[in-house]
Amino acid sequence: MAKRILLTSFDIWLKDQQSNSSNDLLLEVTQLNSIPHGLTFLHQLPVDVQLASLRVIQKIDEFQPDYIICCGMAASRKKLSVEVSASCKESILQTTVDVEKLIWGVIATEISHDCGKFVCEGLYYSVLEYLQQKQLTAHCIFVHVPVLTPENLAVIMADFVLIINRLALS
Repeated sequence: MAKRILLTSFDIWLKDQQSNSSNDLLLEVTQLNSIPHGLTFLHQLPVDVQLASLRVIQKIDEFQPDYIICCGMAASRKKLSVEVSASCKESILQTTVDVEKLIWGVIATEISHDCGKFVCEGLYYSVLEYLQQKQLTAHCIFVHVPVLTPENLAVIMADFVLIINRLALS
């Protein structure tokens, strides 16, 4: 049975932005015919922790995914960054996914221990907390996406598809 994977992305948050790389990446994934997994997309989440978290949690309840891949833009980074944890005040929650195993052998992806202090960390923390509180078996990771360019798109896509496939086969 195919694993159900929920993928989320954010909308732009600055007036001069043409797009959000997290949404751009997911749009590229929707064009692929080679991914046989049950993917559901939640595009352009509002750049607001409460609103974004509410929409993702509603989708989790509705879709009951095996995996959730939340994506956000990290314009200053050059590689995909898979976040290990998220914090809220003094509390730190970690993903239940073995991130080292997940990204073993990839080219354009790194492990990150800095989810930032913006809406990305707030959403990641909210989803991890919800999964824990409801004792759901779904697993969640957060992936920061650099600005996509013609030079890095192919390698970023290859790594991201590999991450999806590894989760789907685990």
